[in-house]
Amino acid sequence: MGCSVRILHEFVPTRKFLKMAEETKDLVDGWNITDSAAGVPAPSGVAVGCVLKTKYPDKVVIPIFILNYKGPVEAGALALAAEAVGLDGVVLTMGDEPIYGEPLGSKYWGKTENARDFLREKIKIKTLKLGCLLSPRPSKERYGEKAKAGFTAQDMIDRVKTGWDFALFARLTPESLSTLEEVSMEMKKLAKPIYAYFLIQTTRNIEILKKIGWQPTTTIDKAAEFAEKLEGLVDGIIATCAGDYQGDLELLKALLKLRKK
Repeated sequence: MGCSVRILHEFVPTRKFLKMAEETKDLVDGWNITDSAAGVPAPSGVAVGCVLKTKYPDKVVIPIFILNYKGPVEAGALALAAEAVGLDGVVLTMGDEPIYGEPLGSKYWGKTENARDFLREKIKIKTLKLGCLLSPRPSKERYGEKAKAGFTAQDMIDRVKTGWDFALFARLTPESLSTLEEVSMEMKKLAKPIYAYFLIQTTRNIEILKKIGWQPTTTIDKAAEFAEKLEGLVDGIIATCAGDYQGDLELLKALLKLRKK
């Protein structure tokens, strides 16, 4: 197709995830699948990813892999399944705390790099790409003073250099675009892919965005224009209208012209 930016849909699976995939498959290059977001049980990101990759082998499928829900055996088992099916990668993150049971991130992992190294050294993951989240403004208390000061482009590159295969850049706004540009330049030198979350405000999700506390990248009427600024900067964008599925469909249709270039 010759597209310069892959369009991935942030896929929030429900019991009807096969129907959702069928509705979006012609609008996207693939899916970034959430993993029981907000700690509420939902179809597993890796399990859904394995189904979608088997059904749509030409699509890019990259699930989120939340460590707060996974002990070592479960993490290893899911990674082995992802590798066997040929998923395009998984994104390791501590994530939200579960609404049932205790968070397992601090108990077993401490930090995501420890989980990454465990999967490679103990589980012997060979071909599955392991990615990390990058954010100029992390919201979690575990980052301490850094959460207040924010992470610089150099901080993010230093993190990738510890051994990550690719990265997802979160909290993209007009103000953080210059940081993404710096990170992108270095990622190209490292020959490592980078994807950017593309969080869009609609008339229907304003209250949801206020609740989660994230500033949107832009509004839906300006989405295609902003996305064009990302050509040449990122390997793909992860498009979402957080909580507004109808908005997601409108957004993906608006971004089609980027896929057809």
